[in-house]
Amino acid sequence: MLKQPLAYRMRPKRLEDIIGQTHLVNEGKIIHRMVKAKHLSSMILYGPPGVGKTSIATAIAGSTKTAFRKLNAVVNNKKDMEIVVEEAKMSGKVILILDEVHRLDKAKQDFLLPYLENGMIILIGATTSNPYHAINPAIRSRCQIFELHSLNEQDIKEALHRAIDDKENGLGKQNIVIEESALNYFAQSSGGDVRSALNALELAVLSTEADENGVINIDVSIAEECLQKKSLVHDKDGDPHYDVISAFQKSIRGSDVNAALHYLGRLIEAGDLVSLNRRLLVIAYEDIGLASPQAGQRTLAAIEASERLGFPEARIPLANAVIELCLSPKSNSAYKALDTAIADIRAGKIGEVPQHLKDAHYQGAKSLGRGIDYLYPHDYDNGWVKQQYLPDRLKNKVYYEPKKTGKFELTLSQVYEKLLNQQRK
Repeated sequence: MLKQPLAYRMRPKRLEDIIGQTHLVNEGKIIHRMVKAKHLSSMILYGPPGVGKTSIATAIAGSTKTAFRKLNAVVNNKKDMEIVVEEAKMSGKVILILDEVHRLDKAKQDFLLPYLENGMIILIGATTSNPYHAINPAIRSRCQIFELHSLNEQDIKEALHRAIDDKENGLGKQNIVIEESALNYFAQSSGGDVRSALNALELAVLSTEADENGVINIDVSIAEECLQKKSLVHDKDGDPHYDVISAFQKSIRGSDVNAALHYLGRLIEAGDLVSLNRRLLVIAYEDIGLASPQAGQRTLAAIEASERLGFPEARIPLANAVIELCLSPKSNSAYKALDTAIADIRAGKIGEVPQHLKDAHYQGAKSLGRGIDYLYPHDYDNGWVKQQYLPDRLKNKVYYEPKKTGKFELTLSQVYEKLLNQQRK
């Protein structure tokens, strides 16, 4: 009988054995608290491939005395779910681990909903798709949603060491010597996907003949063949993943097209489309912002195109987006203004909402949606009327400091300055 893949065999059975995702499973964090209190609720775990979604689901189930079943929303049909429900009726409760939960069709959703509602089925769904877009609101509203992050290199290395040392489910019965450069390659080039790294390690071990002493030696060239990606040269004193991402954003911010394309190429070679696309969208709004709002829309279109295409074709729309962002005017005025406002709020500088802006329903006002003494701008020819909007203690506060960059923000700044001057009169 064929052995199950190494990544499957090494899947954690207890919450304490989960690698990474400390924001969810560490002592005192939400999933750890739920398991400790023996009070599970339905949840959706989403994030990139190979970061531990199914592992966490299995570990949660294994940490309780509740029966659990595993299904796949694509492969398993409604009949399979009916069997789980019948079991729940007999035992009182069943945990249903459902992979590819975003692929749940309407018939299956409608069948499961009442059992999620009454708590007979505890659903732990796993998906790589954003549940806010991909999952039916009826299912989503009945679940807690937890985002999982790509594992870092140290996490991947820990998983590899565990697999090499584990004699029961791992490779510990074999005499393996693996070079540090090979370990680094697996960790750097797997794109935060521990499943990919573990299965590549197993392929390396199985496909390499032992020497005369029975030792299986794994070097970086073998690792490259088994992961089918080129080893990238990174700064040995830094974290390669975050260093390259950081350099990528700073190059775009500094309008250096050639440097940005270089770092884009390194991220593409590492296969890290998720981090790359996320950072590109951040750049479009953090660094270009109001100087060229259309750049944000076009960046999003390029990201969606890259996700549909996948590598290697994904590099084409990404190159277009990176060059445009590099050569666009830059402005961080919008998010800096908001950050200043949030800082005031956190410092307790809040104040009461002015009386004329309060909800009319609580003031006995007869005009729909209008508070007492509220001046309705649409009643005035220019659509503007002088009145106070900020609380008294902040009434003269200025958060937004426009930059006169591209035509769009220049126009905004002119309108803004005119309104400020009218307000001061």
